[in-house]
Amino acid sequence: MNLSETERRDIAERAARLEARTGVQVAAAVVGRCDAYPEIPWKAFALFSGLSLLAASLWHPDAVLGGLTFLLGGAAAALATVFLPGFARLFLDAARREAETRQYAAAFFLANGLSRTQRRRAVLVLVGVFERSVVVLPDSGLALAEAELQEVIARMTPQLAAGRVAPALREGLDALEALLAAKGFAGGGTDEIAQEVFEEKGA
Repeated sequence: MNLSETERRDIAERAARLEARTGVQVAAAVVGRCDAYPEIPWKAFALFSGLSLLAASLWHPDAVLGGLTFLLGGAAAALATVFLPGFARLFLDAARREAETRQYAAAFFLANGLSRTQRRRAVLVLVGVFERSVVVLPDSGLALAEAELQEVIARMTPQLAAGRVAPALREGLDALEALLAAKGFAGGGTDEIAQEVFEEKGA
């Protein structure tokens, strides 16, 4: 999923407004897929081959036909996970999804120099498109509790669940700006992160 130029500009403007108001450096990232998840096709194959074999044995108790149905049903399901993200997500464990998105966010934070701001006041808002998952990752100079970060994520979740990435990011940046302002962060300083919006294909 690629952001349109209008969406990128709008998100960048909101990020710049947050920075000007709070003095906190922010980056928004959209990642197509945070991991390859090689187990997903195998899970689909195992489930649907079993279901296909069961159906074949009930309707046509023939060993050859049952074997063919077993292979074809499983193969079709495995192939579907490659081309149908919504179907593939059915086989993605929630804990694994969250762990991979968070791991990708941590690596992204370091790779893009977000940990090198002068007062360690940078925050990353990363969306995993395939995962339909969000990570809000602040640096050590921002005393933000996990419950507060979850409130920001909760603002984004309804839009993201419907596949609307840009509106989800806008909601998240607005909620993050309000949170930082309420905690007393004020503008000032220089813009230390030249690029506020990133898009990556991912794994």
